[in-house]
Amino acid sequence: MKVLVVGGGGREHTLVWKISQSPLVDKVYCAPGNGGIAKLAECIDIKAMDFENLVKFAEENKIDLTVIGPDDPLAAGIVDVFEARGLRVFGPGKDAAMIEGSKVFSKNLMKKYGIPTAAYEVFDNSKEAVEYLRNVSYPAVVKAEGLALGKGVIIARNYDEAVQAVKEIMDDKVFGQAGNRVVIEEFLAGQEVSILAFTDGTTVVPMVSAQDHKRAYDHDQGLNTGGMGTFSPSRIYTPEIAAYCMENIFKPTVQAMNQEGRKFKGILYFGLILTKDGPKVLEYNARFGDPETQVVLPRLKSDLVEIFNAVIDERLSEVKVEWEDNAAVCVVMASGGYPQKYYTGYPIEGIEDAELIEGVTVFHAGTKLIDGKIVTAGGRVLGVTAIGSNLDEAIKTAYEGVSKISFKDMHYRKDIGIK
Repeated sequence: MKVLVVGGGGREHTLVWKISQSPLVDKVYCAPGNGGIAKLAECIDIKAMDFENLVKFAEENKIDLTVIGPDDPLAAGIVDVFEARGLRVFGPGKDAAMIEGSKVFSKNLMKKYGIPTAAYEVFDNSKEAVEYLRNVSYPAVVKAEGLALGKGVIIARNYDEAVQAVKEIMDDKVFGQAGNRVVIEEFLAGQEVSILAFTDGTTVVPMVSAQDHKRAYDHDQGLNTGGMGTFSPSRIYTPEIAAYCMENIFKPTVQAMNQEGRKFKGILYFGLILTKDGPKVLEYNARFGDPETQVVLPRLKSDLVEIFNAVIDERLSEVKVEWEDNAAVCVVMASGGYPQKYYTGYPIEGIEDAELIEGVTVFHAGTKLIDGKIVTAGGRVLGVTAIGSNLDEAIKTAYEGVSKISFKDMHYRKDIGIK
């Protein structure tokens, strides 16, 4: 088989790495890819939103399977474009990807079908939103409706911060058109857990649990980022909680999408919060999370490509999805200043040394290969991932890997996995 992976971040590097281990696969391409992906796949200089050239490439090179990584192309309907040309593609269609593309749609879906989530109101007018904020309890959550690279959620500690959030999202359009509407939600207290699941629209197969560290600095300080590190499994997601979520959240969500005529086939990501009143949904994603993928897929024992094929053909119930009994930790090494202003183009040293440590794999997120040298090319640069027999061992090994790597102004959290 020839496989094309669309995207160029840490999630796509992990996908390429796992797909290339499948005995079903002869050749992997990645568009546009990055400096690390180039070692495993042939990188093609086509952007993830350039649907016409991606389809043309898939047709001309007789690609057997295309796997879509990022959210933007899914929300814009890349799967429908590929399918209309008779091409085999993994991911939800545009109508199903709406579950991530519109927070208003997903909140209304949960309300309609009784799926546990935070109380909320929707506003398309900043004056009305600001007026409403006078009467809510704090902290409160202000969310841009659309896709905002994981940064469109602001937890406001008081009225002034909430008003500032509404102004930035709706009036200043810091997230562009994603801020045409806002969702204002009650703040839920508890620990967050990420559960990714394979689904063919009927069967739901949850993956092993993961927890993400969103804030830029240690002890959950600083701004929200796309994720500064992850670990799997969660220490708090028990078999009892998993059983509750399966019956009250996972299956009902897939059934609700079917009821709405939006059959979901692909990866459904459940961002959960474990409150004193039980698990609730904070958000849905319509694809693999980043950097959750970097700790979940290394623990997968089964053939990923076989699972993808079963999802596309709606026979997921026939496939046995098995996991290793171990743990994984990913520490994100970022550019100084991320998630705000940062500089790129700095040479990176020590990646090979890190990968000499048993259990360590370095997934590239924002890198480029220039004249045979890996340089920084994004906010999140590398995801140093380690496998261990338990979380403590994986944490220790991951930071050993981190200690071997250096680039100018690098920044990483020192407390990944310690929640």
